[in-house]
Amino acid sequence: MLGVVGTVVYRLARREDDEALAGLDGSFTTDSVFEVTVAGGEFRIRETPVAPPVHKTFPDEDGSDDDDGDPELSRTVVAFDGDELCGFIETSFDPWNARLTICDIEVAPAWRGKGVGRTLMNHAFDCAKELGARHVWLEVTNINAPAVRAYLRMGFTFCGLDTTLYDGTASTGEQALFMSRRVR
Repeated sequence: MLGVVGTVVYRLARREDDEALAGLDGSFTTDSVFEVTVAGGEFRIRETPVAPPVHKTFPDEDGSDDDDGDPELSRTVVAFDGDELCGFIETSFDPWNARLTICDIEVAPAWRGKGVGRTLMNHAFDCAKELGARHVWLEVTNINAPAVRAYLRMGFTFCGLDTTLYDGTASTGEQALFMSRRVR
């Protein structure tokens, strides 16, 4: 066990958590997006209201994730209230550039805004320190404004983007925003 906050227990994921992890609702609804524009050879990112609100449900994982990495450098932390999965964070560490990557973070809708995401992210920051990471990095779609705002509040800054990463997928038309935070 990594800790308890209120009734929520944080611990490393186990095989028996796989079904709950796969079934977690990571969808979101937002009334704004982070619009990416190109002007004069420069990219600009600005939050823009949208109407009607955008609802996004992420497609099921296709199972193509590379599982060849060192398990000592990857970690999934789960948050449970009794038998209810509140959320999880999956990270991996790349020694060559001392980067801890947030591979995935999801919080169940009923648990959003209650500190679960921040506590999960704090576990990732602790992991980064343990492994000697210099920064924590993540990728987020530009339409996930609630997540982008949360990452900005946690000290992340924009460090790049890819306007074609999602082409040919269910997310065609969205842009990938890259964010990072130095490890303190």
